[in-house]
Amino acid sequence: MSDLEELPLAALHRELGAKMVPFAGYEMPVQYTAGVMKEHLHTREAAGLFDVSHMGQVILRGADYATIAAAFETLVPVDAIGLKEGRQRYGFFTNEAGGILDDLMFANRGDHLFVVVNAACKAADIAHMTANLPGIKVEEITGRSLLALQGPAAEAALAKLAPEVADMKFMDVRDVTLAGVTCWVSRSGYTGEDGYEISVPDAQAEELARALLADESVLPIGLGARDSLRLEAGLCLYGHDIDETTSPIEAGLIWAIQKARRAGGAREGGFPGAERILREIAEGPARKRVGLRPEGRAPMREGVALFADADSTETIGTITSGAFGPTLGAPMSMGYVPADMAAPGTALSGELRGKRAPLTVDSLPFVPANFKR
Repeated sequence: MSDLEELPLAALHRELGAKMVPFAGYEMPVQYTAGVMKEHLHTREAAGLFDVSHMGQVILRGADYATIAAAFETLVPVDAIGLKEGRQRYGFFTNEAGGILDDLMFANRGDHLFVVVNAACKAADIAHMTANLPGIKVEEITGRSLLALQGPAAEAALAKLAPEVADMKFMDVRDVTLAGVTCWVSRSGYTGEDGYEISVPDAQAEELARALLADESVLPIGLGARDSLRLEAGLCLYGHDIDETTSPIEAGLIWAIQKARRAGGAREGGFPGAERILREIAEGPARKRVGLRPEGRAPMREGVALFADADSTETIGTITSGAFGPTLGAPMSMGYVPADMAAPGTALSGELRGKRAPLTVDSLPFVPANFKR
């Protein structure tokens, strides 16, 4: 008997020919009959529907939004207070050492803050917020699925069901009636493409999914293509490219720390690990996350050791993610290297199956983003 949790749409996934695999405590579709390569390319060219209901959905409630946001800022180095109603922002929980406990999305919904966290960190994140946000009610949302519709045809497909979604800009969040119920819709995603993430009551999730899949531009997409899409987009996967030992500055996430929380800002510091994070903003980190392009066709995957050259015996870094990029038409990796070896064009060496192979530092993302600003 499996102790894995089942998604509300598990039966639909199997009907669609999904191969199911364990992921973050859930049984998840890794690919469908089209296969990872076709699913990836279809998302880039048209639209893909992802079931990401394993993610954690949390609502924070308090006296008013300003009170909730001020409390939330004690746990994250980002500007929650200045976030306008109906807008969403990327952020991360940090620890006292300046490492990342989890990365997340949060939205100002007027009278509450809506937070989406990673599945593997869900229980720890909820405990963290509950313990460290006195006076704030931390409410885990159950009974709602989370679907992501991604790709250049996503707007047209969703607008057939609710024309008003076409007016949304990147990172807008609003209530939209879909499948006869109120859904929480954001214009965002994890592929580098335009698209939407939709929180829908479980009871209507299948009806909504079938309505979207009835559009010939929309295919179901599994975890395999989700991983290659986010890697082409230069996006981090928690537990791989970022973790409790990685600072946001090393990870290249300085863009997510607004001026208000930096040195000299209106609310400088005041979050866990501020001393290290603000120091690294000022002085630069010792190592940096970079894009890496192996030569040839063979991917260099997570765990591959990096060296300055083919003859060096000293490891200078490690690959944290790697795959073949279907849009790129070549293998791609991300990893950490010393700051003085992080410039695009720097030649390095990776150890692949006991042999050294050349690779080159490249700028991120590998494939340009296609968001609707």
